Amino acid sequence: MKKILLLLTFTLCIVSCETNQHPAQKKTELTQKQFPKLVSNRYNVGFLIMDGVYNTELTAPFDIFQHTIFRENIKAMNVFTVANTDEAVTTFEGMRILPDFNYLKDSVPKIDILVVPSAEHHLDTDLQDKAMIAFVQKVAKEAQFVTSHCDGAFVLAKAGLLNNVASTTFPSDIEKMREMFPKLDIRDSTLFVHDGKYITSAGGARSFEAALYLCEHLYGKEIAKSLAGGLVIDWNLEDYPHTVVK
Repeated sequence: MKKILLLLTFTLCIVSCETNQHPAQKKTELTQKQFPKLVSNRYNVGFLIMDGVYNTELTAPFDIFQHTIFRENIKAMNVFTVANTDEAVTTFEGMRILPDFNYLKDSVPKIDILVVPSAEHHLDTDLQDKAMIAFVQKVAKEAQFVTSHCDGAFVLAKAGLLNNVASTTFPSDIEKMREMFPKLDIRDSTLFVHDGKYITSAGGARSFEAALYLCEHLYGKEIAKSLAGGLVIDWNLEDYPHTVVK
């Protein structure tokens, strides 16, 4: 009986301590920013997100790249998101995503592969965001690859990264891109273009193929087919119209 009373007293003390925890302390614990754990000796892959980002252009390459951690004997990828805010970013389709890093104030890890998914205002107001454009320019200097999907190519073009390379974008926006950036070599009738360290894709569901292409480029055909199979994609690079500029 005495042991039972002692156990009840001990339990009540624990509950009382938790209940009497200062509200401000509890709020700090709940709202303290949690940075992702980045494993060493992996590619750091940063996804640039903002309000209006399109789900598919974000989630398709994110899925492909994240699954590299389940493959053996390769240099896998750490995937994370970067934005200009600590608040949740709302995608065009309404999904809310809490960014991993705020490039305006956090110490963003070195990005080996930058991914720029398309967003609702990549043809207009986003291109006036000087801080965002400067961030893309800064990352591109040291990144091994810079990739875009759909109208993300407009951001790369605005940053001056496509001046000397071939590129592509969402099919119905190719003429618009040519009007806005008349000196660029913008290709049509292709799903993605690889020129130097830049890979630009038509976007949409074809974002999967562009991401698989980069994986095949880095890891070889068998790993790419394995990643594709995990997402029930019948992958054969030659089946997809693409352009590689040597």
